[in-house]
Amino acid sequence: MVVDDHPMWRDAVARDLAEAGFEVVATAGEGGKAVRVAPAARPGVAVVDLQLPDMSGVAVTRKLLALDAPPRILILSASGEHQDVLDAVKAGATGYLVKSAGREELIDAVRRVHAGDAVFTPGLAGLVLGEYRRLAAAPEPADDGEAPRLTERETEVLRLVAKGLTYKRIATRLTLSHRTVQNHVQNTLNKLQLHNRVELVRYAIDKGLDGDE
Repeated sequence: MVVDDHPMWRDAVARDLAEAGFEVVATAGEGGKAVRVAPAARPGVAVVDLQLPDMSGVAVTRKLLALDAPPRILILSASGEHQDVLDAVKAGATGYLVKSAGREELIDAVRRVHAGDAVFTPGLAGLVLGEYRRLAAAPEPADDGEAPRLTERETEVLRLVAKGLTYKRIATRLTLSHRTVQNHVQNTLNKLQLHNRVELVRYAIDKGLDGDE
């Protein structure tokens, strides 16, 4: 699904994705429309602009991720401002590209975001990792419940996710298939009752899993 209020840009992105083999199930020029049509369209990825006439792309991201079958979110924005990037990440966006990105970069980003990889315009990844660490240092509410038990393999995968490795690199490192890595991550998300990679990385850093073994 492509969400952008500029018709020519929205149509161009949808056309490029369709020509690359993606099924564009919906387009929207307003955030409200995107939220209304998403439950029926069931997109796997939503490419969302930050500046929409009725609500921000950050608000759209939160609403889409609250759906029963949420898509992964790739923000595609003219803004490369650090605060905009951090706000999108905190809302749960899996990726963030500026609109100066080329066609092939966009197509690759959509593929990777769909696979669960965090994708950011070069130069922004370090900023996002720094924010993960800052969030992990923030005090968490007390939890008297027993922590969920992860398998040794799930912990191993989680450790590599926390270090910023893509699922493809994790698969190569552990001699696993890409799909198996995705399954381990999804199982971990379910066990920890987390919703996306942002929350997962925060959890891992909070547990000290981003350091050397």
